[in-house]
Amino acid sequence: MRTGSIGGVVLLIWLLIGAIAAAQRGYFDGSDTNCAEVGTIAVTVVAGPLNYVGVNPKVNCTVPQPSK
Repeated sequence: MRTGSIGGVVLLIWLLIGAIAAAQRGYFDGSDTNCAEVGTIAVTVVAGPLNYVGVNPKVNCTVPQPSK
């Protein structure tokens, strides 16, 4: 039983550290949001503490344009 709760706490701390890293990089400041920005924020949060050992994840994406 305690293994699950310890794992949950570790996961929560991991994601919190990732969110702090994203905030320090200024990812939450922009008002113009696109899929690349949202993706970069998501992978930065998931990377967690790895952001502080040199991991700098970036996401590039393009949204298909509607046909004419």
